[in-house]
Amino acid sequence: MTGTTRCDRTPAWAALQAHFAVAGKGFDLRQAFSANAIGPAKGAQRFANFSQQAPYVFADLSKNLIDEQTESLLQMLAQQCGLEAHRDAMFAGQKINTTEQRAVMHFLLRQPAQQAGDPAQPWHDALAEVHSTLSSMLAYAEQVRADDSITDVVNIGIGGSDLGPQMAVLALAEFSVPGKRFHFVSNVDGHELAGILSQLDAEKTLFLVASKTFTTPETMTNALSAKRWFEAQQGAAAASKIGRHFAALTSNVAGAQAFGITTTFGFWDWVGGRYSLMSAIGLPLAISIGAAGFKEFLAGAHAMDEHFRSAPAARNLPIRLGLLDVWYRNFHGFSSRSLAPYHSGLQRLPAYLQQLEMESNGKRVDRRGAALPFDTAPVLWGEPGSNGQHAYFQMLHQGTEVVPVEFVAVKKASHTLPGHHEKLLANVLAQAQALMLGQADAGGHRDFPGNRPSTVLLLDELTPASLGALIALQEHRVFVSGAIWGINSFDQWGVELGKVLAKDVEARLASGDATGLDASTAGLLQKLRP
Repeated sequence: MTGTTRCDRTPAWAALQAHFAVAGKGFDLRQAFSANAIGPAKGAQRFANFSQQAPYVFADLSKNLIDEQTESLLQMLAQQCGLEAHRDAMFAGQKINTTEQRAVMHFLLRQPAQQAGDPAQPWHDALAEVHSTLSSMLAYAEQVRADDSITDVVNIGIGGSDLGPQMAVLALAEFSVPGKRFHFVSNVDGHELAGILSQLDAEKTLFLVASKTFTTPETMTNALSAKRWFEAQQGAAAASKIGRHFAALTSNVAGAQAFGITTTFGFWDWVGGRYSLMSAIGLPLAISIGAAGFKEFLAGAHAMDEHFRSAPAARNLPIRLGLLDVWYRNFHGFSSRSLAPYHSGLQRLPAYLQQLEMESNGKRVDRRGAALPFDTAPVLWGEPGSNGQHAYFQMLHQGTEVVPVEFVAVKKASHTLPGHHEKLLANVLAQAQALMLGQADAGGHRDFPGNRPSTVLLLDELTPASLGALIALQEHRVFVSGAIWGINSFDQWGVELGKVLAKDVEARLASGDATGLDASTAGLLQKLRP
C-alpha cells in the first residue's frame, strides 16, 4: 500500500497551528463578508470562492470559519499526508483496510460494467461478480414489485443492514411502487418486531433477512421470531411457503438454506456494512423504486466517485469538506457537528451518517496501532428542519459551545401544497444567516453571539441519482478526514467487546451466577432476574 504520513508529523500541521493562533482563532465571518464586498452584494467574491457545484450537489462553504490562506494550508496538509495517493490506492483495489487485510471497494458497487477495463486490474473479476449479483437482485425486485399478492416487505437487519435501506426508502418514497408497505426491524427489543407483526398478514408478507454472516445475534433473533410467527399463521403449509416469503441478503448461503431460505443474494468482504447500501443490502430500495430507479441511484453515486477520483483537490468537494472537518475538530476544538436536512424524506439521514462517520473515524489509534495525540471523529447528530428549530436550535444559537451546522436543502418540492416549500427554504436561509450574523442585545437574554459556522448542501431535486451522489459525497468526505488523521476508517473493532460480554451476561441472567462480575453489574443482574 502507498505510504502515508500522519497529519501531526507534517510541516503543514505546524503551519496550521501557527495560522490558527494568529488568524484562525479570532476569525469573524461578518468581517470576512464585509472585507470581500463587491458592489452592492457583500461577500460576492467570498461566496464564489467558497462554493462549488459537484455532481447533483451544490455546496456553499462560505459561512465557515475559513479564508483562502486556511484552505491553502489545509490543501498543503492533504498533499503532505499523501491523501491523493491513499485515495488512488483505494480505487486501485489495494488492501488499505490494513487491520483486516482487505481492499475497500464499495465504489465497485456503482461502477458501470463497461468500465471493467484492463483484466489485470485487481478488481476486474470482482466487478463482474458485482454485476452478476446486481442483475439477479434487480430481476427479483421486479418480480416482487409485480406480485400484487405481496403487500408488505419487512427488512430484518441492524446497523448498515438497516440504517441505509431504511433511510433511502423513506427518502425516495415518492418513487415507490404503489400497493406495498415497507417495514424495518433492527432492535432486538421484541416490542419493535411485535408491533410490526401485528399489522401484517403472513400470506401477503415478504421478509428480507439481512446479515452478511447470517449469525448477527439481533438479526437472527428477530428472524427466528418472524419465522415462528409465520409458521403459527400458516400452520401445516408453512414449511412449503418459507421459500416464497423469506429471502436472505447474506454470504452464508448454507446458513440461509438451513433456515429454509432458498433465495439469497450475497456481497463481499471488501464491502463494510456502513458502505453496503448499494449492494444486495439495497434490495428493499430496489423493490421500492424499481430496477431503473436503482440504476439511477448507482449512477449518481458513481458520478460523485469520479468527481472525487479526478477533480483537482482545490475544487474537489469531498476533499474540501473532509479538510474542513479536520480544521474544526483539531484546531477550533469543535466536538460535534449538527446535520439539519430540510426535507422530511431525509429524516433518517442523520442516523445513517452517524454510523458512517462515527463508526469509521471513531478511533483512538493510527493505522499502526499507535495512540493518537489529537481528537478524531466529532459527534454527529441532528433532526429534520424545521422541527429542530423548535427543539435544539436554541443551543446552536445561544449555547456555550460552538457547533458547526450542515443544512441539506432541496430546491424543488414534489408536492403541490401552496406556500409550504417557500417557507421551508426561507427557514434554511434564515437559520444559516442568523447563526452567522447574531444579534446584539444590551440586556443579554436576547443576545446572539453569531459567527457560528454552517454549510449548505443543495440538491435541485431529491431523486435516486441525487441521493446516490449525496451518499457518496459523505462516504468520501469521511475517507478524507480519516486519511489525514492516519487511521483505518474501515474496521470497527469497538463494536465487538460488548457483543462478547452480552453472551456471557445473557447466560448469567438465566442462571443467576454473578461470580467474577463487578458489583454494579452483579447488582443490576439480580434486579433484572425474574
